[in-house]
Amino acid sequence: MKEFNLETRNSGPETAVLVGLVTPDQDERKTGEYLDELEFLADTAGVSVLRRFTQKIDAAHAVTYVGKGKLEEIGAYIAQMEDKDEPVGMAIFDDELSSKQISAIEQALKVKVLDRTSLILDIFAMRAQTANAKTQVELAQYKYLLPRLQRMWTHLERQGGGSGAGGGKGMVGLRGPGETQLEMDRRIITRRISWLKQQLVDIDRQKSTQRKNRGRLIRVALVGYTNVGKSTLMNMLSKSEVFAENKLFATLDTTVRKVVVDNLPFLLSDTVGFIRKLPTDLVDSFKSTLDEVREADLLVHVVDISHPDFEDQMKVVDRTLADLGCSGKPVFVIFNKIDAYTWVEKDADDLTPVTRENVTLDELMRTWMAKLGDDCIFISAVRRTNIEALRELLYARVRELHVRKYPYNDFLYPISDEE
Repeated sequence: MKEFNLETRNSGPETAVLVGLVTPDQDERKTGEYLDELEFLADTAGVSVLRRFTQKIDAAHAVTYVGKGKLEEIGAYIAQMEDKDEPVGMAIFDDELSSKQISAIEQALKVKVLDRTSLILDIFAMRAQTANAKTQVELAQYKYLLPRLQRMWTHLERQGGGSGAGGGKGMVGLRGPGETQLEMDRRIITRRISWLKQQLVDIDRQKSTQRKNRGRLIRVALVGYTNVGKSTLMNMLSKSEVFAENKLFATLDTTVRKVVVDNLPFLLSDTVGFIRKLPTDLVDSFKSTLDEVREADLLVHVVDISHPDFEDQMKVVDRTLADLGCSGKPVFVIFNKIDAYTWVEKDADDLTPVTRENVTLDELMRTWMAKLGDDCIFISAVRRTNIEALRELLYARVRELHVRKYPYNDFLYPISDEE
């Protein structure tokens, strides 16, 4: 059985199959969208997806995730590709797997097994550049590994099982080197987690001091689903060069820039993107980075309106913000990528229900979005469409917040290029 270590990656290109479930709570369309996102995650990690497998089932199997027959079908495909000298390197599952599930699936498929959480952790490890991000990723990795240590030592459990003071009687006699090693590793990882948490406390203290030294400026934070164009927007508004590309989680470290609109200065921060099924440990680990969101005076929610499931993505962001205690903050919504919005015209005699794919952008703007009024705007950051209107709206919102927060402070002062 092949062992998997999150810190070890093959030097050559990797290949994978994806596995997802269709359940009463998740129909085929939703499963397809989740697997699309999982494939995008795999591509971001440098993995090529060869095939997808789905199964209709009431709930994930406690041991094998999918049913026995489906697992055999996946195994047959992997064996077939091996015979063709096109080996499958791993199987990636769309939900988080338990230690028991990983062990059973690896034994059946004889390939490396990842779940959505471990794949996201792998991408975060690749993306982390600063000491802060690396510390947060390492903490999340160890939290993920700790409950899954058992499967790493199953091959040692029976060695020396009859030795010990109990002479084979009772629990003492069952303690072999496998369990001893497991306990040792658990203690090492537990100590490492404690140390990393303390490091993050120290980092958070330093960042808190930095935030206090930024002066009396309104703080605006860009938030949103991953890959919606936050960094591109950041570059355009701040005239800086924040790293941006068409990959998931291009930004891990929060970037803060001073922006001036019509002589009105404010601080703009670009934060890590959110995603569906984002591991709780990852959110917890990145709380020091997300402090920029918690301390912001205005949240600018950037949405990729060209995505077929953008409304669900907005709900994910709203839930994550609520978990961070930010649900009561003022929010301004930017519907980005209007240049990429597509729709298909329905036939006049087509009686099927109207879906997002059949609605024009103008029609969509007249739905619930119309109620947002001046709290939203439709733009294309790449094409620079409606950017001046965006600047005007941002100016109005920041000015209003500044007057309310600093009523006796004259904020309309010249800003030098050196600042």
